Amino acid sequence: MTVTVADLLAKSNQELDDLFAGAERGDIPDGEAKGTAIIAPGTVFTHELAQLVNLFAWQGKVFDAEHGFLRNHILPFGLKAIVARVYYGESWYDQKDCIVIDYSQTSLVAERVRDEIRLVAPGLFLGKVYWGKKPLIHFVLEV
Repeated sequence: MTVTVADLLAKSNQELDDLFAGAERGDIPDGEAKGTAIIAPGTVFTHELAQLVNLFAWQGKVFDAEHGFLRNHILPFGLKAIVARVYYGESWYDQKDCIVIDYSQTSLVAERVRDEIRLVAPGLFLGKVYWGKKPLIHFVLEV
């Protein structure tokens, strides 16, 4: 069975963590990736919050796999900003291999942010966002 964004939005926080833990790393994406934030997972508010974040704050990421960088697609007018390094590394969640999106050396605004992603279906990555080492939210990237 193929996992979809709608499936992920319907899952609880623990179900998302379990799916992340069981997923393979995948290859670093290249090019545009549509993003969906998963806030308050498993609640009646999840879909609406994802739409609000997408409309006003964050629409996804643009990867440059060859150079190991990305830019976030942010704000209502689609500014491509907030650069991060992208590389393979160990997940803070379970110490297994993942794709790390690291802002610590590239952004003053997001220097304490770290994202980790894993492939959960063809062209679909599930991510975890950390502030410092504290997990905050999940997100989805459609490549």
